[in-house]
This record gives sequence, structure tokens and C-alpha cells, in this order.
Amino acid sequence: MNNRRTGYDQETRAIEYLEKKGYRIIARNELNRFGEIDIICLSPDGCIVFAEVKYRRDGDRGDPLEAVDERKIRKICKASAFYLGGHAKYSDFQVRYDVLGVEDDKEIRHIENAFDYVG
Repeated sequence: MNNRRTGYDQETRAIEYLEKKGYRIIARNELNRFGEIDIICLSPDGCIVFAEVKYRRDGDRGDPLEAVDERKIRKICKASAFYLGGHAKYSDFQVRYDVLGVEDDKEIRHIENAFDYVG
């Protein structure tokens, strides 16, 4: 299986996980000029959540949650600000950035509010 397909399948796993927790998915793989956001959703408590999904087949390449570095955080924040600028209906929502770590044959680890907005 190629990397793109594997990534898509693992994002699908993350979406199913979020839906079971009561999240409502708004968009997937939202691409704009600043980057891509893996999942945009509404949390059960009414936040708009920009979620980054990181997958590792096993621990040999490190913890998937540690793969979200400062450069990636900046890209996600810029892409989310651009998205919100074009979707006024979400302007009054509390914004949150989550990270989901996915590994084969392990439970998904979900860090809510993993980082703050970086401009």
C-alpha cells in the first residue's frame, strides 16, 4: 500500500474515533495556500477543532505525537486562520488545535488543545 493511501486510511480511523466521541466532522484534508488541515470538526462542547493526524507504523520512527513540530504548528495555524476568514459562520466559535497519534494495532491517542495559536 502506498503512503498516500495509508495516510488516508489512518485519517479515516481518526475520524471514526472522533465521531464516536461526539465530534461532528466539517471537512477533511482542507487545503489552502497556507497548507493542509487533516480534519476540521466541531467538538461536543462547541469548539471548532483543527486536528492534525500523525501515523507511525511502529515506534521505530518515534512517537507520532512528537512529529508535530514548530514548523508544522505554524502552518496549521496559518491555514486555520485562512479557513476561518472564509467561513464567517465559525467566527464566534472557540478555536482549538488537537493532535491525534495513530499507530498500528494501538489505540488512538488524542491530545486536546495540544498547542495554542502561533501567528
